[in-house]
Formats: sequence, structure tokens, C-alpha cells
Amino acid sequence: MSSKPTFISSVLGMQPNLRSFALKLTLNKDEAHDLVQDTTLKALSNEDKFVDNANFKGWMLTIMRNIFINNYRKNVRENTMVDTSDDLYQLNLTQETVSDTPDGAYAVNEISEILKGFPADYREPFSLHVAGYKYEEIAEVLSMPLGTVKSRIFFTRKRLREILKDYR
Repeated sequence: MSSKPTFISSVLGMQPNLRSFALKLTLNKDEAHDLVQDTTLKALSNEDKFVDNANFKGWMLTIMRNIFINNYRKNVRENTMVDTSDDLYQLNLTQETVSDTPDGAYAVNEISEILKGFPADYREPFSLHVAGYKYEEIAEVLSMPLGTVKSRIFFTRKRLREILKDYR
């Protein structure tokens, strides 16, 4: 852009578009607000890198997308647990579980009871999925096609939602 006031007004004019895109990326209003602020700051501090006649909206959204991806990667790195014990016991421990609270334990027990009423063809893939197995691993263990595993997990999850819709 040719002058500083024009560039700043263009950045400020992009705020509604940035908010909308940030909400799509983060699915969280507060995180979206932070992402818009980070993007605005980065754009203003890198005005000299913007080339005239370029797609300004595309440039701004690319900045936002890159910030989002970098933040996501940073969060993944920070939340990755490295087990240095000899028997790798800690890898199988969950950090936080719903069953740590009395309400959570009740919910887990209730869901387990409901699952017992499902046919084994649906219960087994779903239980393995909840236990952390990947779709491919479940298909291999149960000798089922991958698509069948995915659809059975989907339908089990859908049915559980229907049964537990009043539970909250």
C-alpha cells in the first residue's frame, strides 16, 4: 500500500472477515479474538512485506492461517508426553479422565451399561475406538473392511447421542 493511513484502514476494514475466518479455524470465540489480534499485529508490523496490487484479503487470511497452524503445532509439542521410564508404563496412563469425578464415574458406568445392550458387531469396534485404536488397527483386529468399521463406530456414536440426549 502506498501510505500508512490507507494500509491501517485496510487492515481495520478486514476485521469482520478475520473474525469470521478465525471462528471457523478455532471454533472458540475467545481463541478467535486472540487470533484476530495476533493477525492484525503481525500484518501491521509487516506492512513493508505487502506488495501493491496483491490480493490484500488473501495476504491477511494467509497470515492468520499460518499463525493458527504455528500455534496448533506449539500446543501439540507442549502437550506431548515423553515417557523415559524403562517399561514405558506411563504411555498407557491418561492424564485426566472423566471418571476422576463422581459424576464422571457414574457417566462412564451408565454408558458402559448402555453399550452392553448394543450388538457385538457395533460394540466391539466402538470400544476399541474409545480405547485409542485407529480405524485401520480396528479393521485388522476384527477382520472387517475399513469402511464397515468407520460406519459402525459412526452409527454407535449416533445411537448413543440419541439415547443420552437428555443427559447433561
